[in-house]
Parts: sequence; C-alpha cells; structure tokens
Amino acid sequence: MNTPATPEHGVTFDLATIAQELRAEEPYLRGGQAGRTLIRTPDLRILLIAVKAGKTISEHHASVTASVQTLSGHIRLQLPERSAEVPEGRLLILGAGLSHDVYAEVDSTFLLTLGWPGHTQATA
Repeated sequence: MNTPATPEHGVTFDLATIAQELRAEEPYLRGGQAGRTLIRTPDLRILLIAVKAGKTISEHHASVTASVQTLSGHIRLQLPERSAEVPEGRLLILGAGLSHDVYAEVDSTFLLTLGWPGHTQATA
C-alpha cells in the first residue's frame, strides 16, 4: 500500500505510470477497479481510480463537494435526475451529498478530488 504524498514543499505525480500500476494490481485484475489516494490533507483528498470497461462502481455519495476528471476512457455517472457523460478530458463537479454510481464505457482512469468538511475557505 502506498502512503499519500505530503504537499508541504510541492509534489508531482506521473498519472500515466500510476494508472498503469493500478491496472496491474490484484483488485483491478480480480474485481475490475483499483484506486490510490495521492493526497490526503485536512482540506483536500485526491484519488486516482482505474475501472475496467463494463464495470459499475455502485451508488454512493460524498458528504463534500467533489470533482471527477476523466484522464482516459469514458465514464458515465448516474445521478438522481439524469446521466452525466464524462469522456476523456471532461470534468464533472458534484454537489455535496449527491448520490451517483459510476459506469466505465471503456477501460478508464479518472481523478476524484474531494473537498473537506468544515474547512474555512481562503480568499483570493
């Protein structure tokens, strides 16, 4: 298991390499999905997730605002009132508490970014 990086002095990730590593891990080979937490701080969490074609991540929700950015492939999120297509290069923002599932149209990787509850917002 990899420990999330700490961003105090800046940190970069080779997302393509990490995605390749995820696709070679047992959870992906056996169950069709694998993920890795890249950053976990008091105000932010970022995960890289790989999902095989035809696999569904069952309905769930985050208690904070989240973003889903497809890096490769094409995923579809089923929201309460509609489906949201998120092909490669597209970014979807989900409000806190919005239930959804994730379906991979083709082998896909995406970044999931989660805000953190109770953290005060910085002003620009």
